[in-house]
Amino acid sequence: MRFLAALLLALPLTAFSQYPQRAIKLIVPFPPAGATDIVGRIVAQKLGERLGQAVVVENRPGAGGSIGSDLVAKSPPDGYTLLMATSSTHSIGPALQKLPYDPIRDFAAITHVADVPNVLVVSPKLPVTSVKELIAYAKARPGQLNYASSGTGTIVHLNAELFKMLTGVDIVHVPYKGTALSIPDLANGSIAMLFDSLASVMPNIRAGTAKPIALNAVRRSALLPEVPTFAEAGLPAFDRYTWFGMFAPAGTPAEIVRRI
Repeated sequence: MRFLAALLLALPLTAFSQYPQRAIKLIVPFPPAGATDIVGRIVAQKLGERLGQAVVVENRPGAGGSIGSDLVAKSPPDGYTLLMATSSTHSIGPALQKLPYDPIRDFAAITHVADVPNVLVVSPKLPVTSVKELIAYAKARPGQLNYASSGTGTIVHLNAELFKMLTGVDIVHVPYKGTALSIPDLANGSIAMLFDSLASVMPNIRAGTAKPIALNAVRRSALLPEVPTFAEAGLPAFDRYTWFGMFAPAGTPAEIVRRI
């Protein structure tokens, strides 16, 4: 009996100790070159090194991240399909609209990955260099300026709507499948402004295709020491981060979740 009990206890441990036996797919529900993609690829590389199997990033953008998230929710709960989720896919989107998945019931939470500040960038064609100048410029042209987002209900969308509420400006929403897709339009002036993750927009800032004017963080970033925080720019109530977390489908064995 003792031998049988020991054998029964050892069986699941043996099975889970063999995980993973093949490549793991990490779904990023936004396009390449965006913040979620950047964070996802960093994690995928390191996770693959630790687990001894490739972790392959697959971009499934659309509908504010809900298409890729729903794909993971409906995948087999075997630890081979994971999701790099964000505050857009699991906090804001579900609170604003009916989605094809439940952010709690349909997922097994694995770990919090990162918090990333957002930065307000404007088109280099726009003749403003500060939040104060942007507000004055927009108020003088109600309904004529627009802003890009990574989709309705995303943190990028809500950041801009919060900016509208706090400042009283009238600007128009133009949703994209991901913020990276809006950069060409920002560069040529057909998009006026964008609240993007610092992680994804830095190359564009360095290239001069996006002009930063304020950062929503408690202190200035070492990457942009010359750019003030929103509090310094006169909007202390503007304090929003984007969080990233890794999820698996609901029902994924606890031992696999702990391993990941």
